[in-house]
Order: sequence, then C-alpha cells, then structure tokens
Amino acid sequence: MKTKIFLNLPVKDLNKAVSFYNGLGFSTNPKFTNDKAACIVIDENIFVMLLVEEFYQTFTKKQICDATTTSEVLISISLDSRKQVDEMIEKAIKVGGVDYVPAKDYGWMYQRTFLDLDGHHWEIFYMDEAQIPQMG
Repeated sequence: MKTKIFLNLPVKDLNKAVSFYNGLGFSTNPKFTNDKAACIVIDENIFVMLLVEEFYQTFTKKQICDATTTSEVLISISLDSRKQVDEMIEKAIKVGGVDYVPAKDYGWMYQRTFLDLDGHHWEIFYMDEAQIPQMG
C-alpha cells in the first residue's frame, strides 16, 4: 500500500497562499485546484491542501483557530542538508513568511522554523541519523 498524506490548512487569501508556497519552490497540482482550494505538492506522496476558510469550515463542526495566536499543529519537513534548511527559510522570508524561532543546532540535527502567511508553524530540519547520541 502506498500512503499519501494530505495536510489541510485554512487560509484567508488563497491566491496569496498559493504564491507563498510556489515561492518556496513547491508546485501546484491544477487537478485539485479551484477558487476554493489549491493542492500544493511537497513531494510525490505529501500534499498541502490550502482551503479558503469558508470551504474549510464545511469539513468540521469545530471553530477554525487563529494560527497567528493559537498553535494548531507543528508541520515538519526534513531536507538533505543544513544549507537546504537555510535556503528554505530565506525563501520563506522573501515571500512574506516569518523566521519564527532562532536556529537550533543539536550537532546531529539542525532545525529552523517559519510561519506562513496565515501563521501556520513549519519546522524545517536536517538530521544526520548516524550522529544521533545513543540512549542509556
């Protein structure tokens, strides 16, 4: 079984949100994109569905949280190098995101964080599994 992951995020302005994620280097799948939603391709098995808030609300009875003031989820993406982590953060800042938390370097893992235009929290990291300290 091949599993695909679709993260669904509410957004205030679909066009601005799509431009933001395209600015990070992610493409949009037009087959799942219209005036209410857009499918952002993270990789072949991971997608972010950007849903305008009114449309998002049709999928839940819960109130949509304000991600600029409330934590809803921490979304993490691993990349192949520290340099790629820094490049992703620089792209995020360039297209309107916020460099949210200072870089953390654990030796075996390097992590940075940005907030997108709607305040969604993204953790970008590089991890060298061969360098993970032994437990015990």
